[in-house]
Amino acid sequence: MRPLRHSQALLMLACLSCSLAHAASAGADTALSPQERALHVLNRLAYGPRPGDLEQVERMGVPAYIAQQLHPERIALPDDLQARLDALPGLQMSASQLFVTYGPPSFDRNASKEEQQAARQRAPRELTPQFHMARLLQATESPRQLEEVMTEFWANHFNVFEGKDWVRYWVGDYEKNAIRPYALGHFRDLLGAVAHHPAMLYYLDNWLSSGAGTPGAKGRFKGLNENYARELMELHTLGVEGGYQQADVISLARILSGWTIDVNAMKAGAAPFSFAAQRHDSGPKVLLGKPLAASGYQEGEAALDILASQPATARFIATQLAQYFVSDQPDPALVRQLSQTFLATRGDIRAVLQKLFDSPQFWARSNYQTQFKTPYQFVVSALRASDIPVRNGKPVSGALAQFGMPLYGWLTPEGYKYSQAAWLNPDALLRRINFAGSLAGGKSPIARVEGAPQPSDSEARPPDPQQLLRTLGPAITPQAAARIDAAPANQRTALILGSPDFMKR
Repeated sequence: MRPLRHSQALLMLACLSCSLAHAASAGADTALSPQERALHVLNRLAYGPRPGDLEQVERMGVPAYIAQQLHPERIALPDDLQARLDALPGLQMSASQLFVTYGPPSFDRNASKEEQQAARQRAPRELTPQFHMARLLQATESPRQLEEVMTEFWANHFNVFEGKDWVRYWVGDYEKNAIRPYALGHFRDLLGAVAHHPAMLYYLDNWLSSGAGTPGAKGRFKGLNENYARELMELHTLGVEGGYQQADVISLARILSGWTIDVNAMKAGAAPFSFAAQRHDSGPKVLLGKPLAASGYQEGEAALDILASQPATARFIATQLAQYFVSDQPDPALVRQLSQTFLATRGDIRAVLQKLFDSPQFWARSNYQTQFKTPYQFVVSALRASDIPVRNGKPVSGALAQFGMPLYGWLTPEGYKYSQAAWLNPDALLRRINFAGSLAGGKSPIARVEGAPQPSDSEARPPDPQQLLRTLGPAITPQAAARIDAAPANQRTALILGSPDFMKR
């Protein structure tokens, strides 16, 4: 399919805006049909249906599907997917092994400038594609779809930028070991895993932070660094309106002084996290009105306990979950109910999500097929719906970068936005439509191993538009399906994946 002109994208943008407005207002009191309910959970708890998913969810029942997804440990990974993940060597290495193998310890100081530069490029050349492939494989193929959705959600909530020096060595391990195991667990455990991981310690500079006048405050470790303390309250727990003051930021930075990365320990094969007592501010501290007894490392754990149990944290997390799963402007009553569940269960994420999925707001027609997909949601859902395997992750990573949402590529700690306002614009829509066209031709490099020859026209296997319509079910309205059926056969798949209906979830 030929790339569309900018004027055509503007026309489709206008149609999309009208479609979104119509969906939000039409039939607000009508209950969702069984097939619509199945589509709804596949679009919100998963990255959209693959062939046969709608029928499977209808057969097992939506409540059973939700219960299954809330317990991913009970869902076996396909052998082929597990084998492909196991075949990524970078994913099998510990954080220390990654640093020693790809980081400064592997650089030869006696090498030429060209050789040193080549050594520094090994990580982006070898590790980055593996970490990206691991994420894409699991998002497109794992039956544990809610786990994938929540892994992406929390990795974005606790954002790190892979382009910041050492973070590149660790971003895959960060997601695998600090985010994924706790994505449906207790928030306090997740908060602690993030706080101890070298990717976060390095990204927000806490590894450099030292209490003023402490014996270890020397060289690059001289001075108190407030970066992590501020973002820990503003973005990770309390929220910008969470009631903390600048004095609390300073106090938390002092509490976390000495939480660092031990390079020598990594070289010896030990874990990266270390508490450097000689750099810890041992003076008296008060956090959010609560005095903390001087207890060295345990002060940090106590601070995380306090932050995880605050009503402001419950409200902030509940709001973000409601925005992701229900609406850009969630019902305040729903947010209150989720906050109460968060506090009553001591931050049990699974319990909060169960409350959300049981809510009338989640099932309201006014919230059905109304959220505009992010670039990541669009790309992954298009690959799933068209049953295109990811054998080469680089074209997918490249497309996401063009769409403005590169994997692990957001520079600042607040992460990507999920709202329609952030992503709905003519240029972005044009890129999506052209991506849909590239998938429709049956020659996408995504489906073949890097370096493999492009198939001839006779060998190309474009997705079947009729199968695609069956896969998506009620996602494509009868009116849109009629217009698609009237188009030339070789354009129908691209029209489905580039349609206003498919842009929504």
